Amino acid sequence: MGQLEVRSIRKAFGRHIAVDEVSLHVEPGEVLGLLGPNGAGKSTTLMIACGLLKPDRGSILINGRKLQPGDRGLRKKIGVVPQELAIYPELTAIENLRFFGRLYGLRGGYLRLRVSELLERTGLTARAHDRVEEFSGGMKRRLNFGVALIHNPEIVILDEPTVGVDPQSRTHLLDSIRQLREDGVAVIYASHYMEEVQTISDRVAIIDHGQVIADGSLSHLLRQLRSHIKLHVYEDGTALPEPILSGTEMESVAVGQKSILIDRANPQVEDYLAETLASILDDVREAGAKLDRIDVAEPNLEHLFLELTGNRLRE
Repeated sequence: MGQLEVRSIRKAFGRHIAVDEVSLHVEPGEVLGLLGPNGAGKSTTLMIACGLLKPDRGSILINGRKLQPGDRGLRKKIGVVPQELAIYPELTAIENLRFFGRLYGLRGGYLRLRVSELLERTGLTARAHDRVEEFSGGMKRRLNFGVALIHNPEIVILDEPTVGVDPQSRTHLLDSIRQLREDGVAVIYASHYMEEVQTISDRVAIIDHGQVIADGSLSHLLRQLRSHIKLHVYEDGTALPEPILSGTEMESVAVGQKSILIDRANPQVEDYLAETLASILDDVREAGAKLDRIDVAEPNLEHLFLELTGNRLRE
């Protein structure tokens, strides 16, 4: 099965350096989630990885072989699901699949088999003979996904495949990606939806300002982050003392209530609670406030992203 390695690529457009010494790899049966703010270099990296854009420096290796310009044999090992729809609206679903299958050299019974399999996989068998222009956004995205798989690629690169789709189509697409992993396909999954990436990825890479700033399993990356302890208290009009507020962020929860968010660098929540929570509770009690509840929020992918980039993905 397919293995893809992006090795120290660099690409500039004029004076703007889009990607700078980016290195990534994805193994057979693995999903690599790719995150980054808008303009960070994700799409440029993906275009280079699939051979659609030539880097100024660096190389792409597929199964250990360097991808050269015009090497159609190696490029056929890659399937690409672009962010922009790459299907013909005036054609039917089955005509789109047949057309792209023929471009990859598929003929006869094998082409018919692949078309039938992908109509079923994308949930479009009942709409096979309807024009794509009549499809919903989610159906178009599913067909866009199916077209990328027509030649049975060993490596699949997806750039924002679930943008603007309904929940049912999103679930269908994510299940299909899980099936690719079970089939031993190497997958790069770029998305702005952190919950999707956290759910589906074996590893996560984050790109910012054209460079990879994090790459590893999600559990490994999250272990390096702080957790948050949040105290919900009723103030009853009483000002909370400075020792409680020092080093915290205060946000309004409701009338007469406030939430104190305490970041801790210690990776062991229990140790932190044992050492400091008693004194905090004493301060709250002395202030005449009533404690409502205590929440401990373990770090997630959004915390990781904000910690490393300071940007929100959906800006």
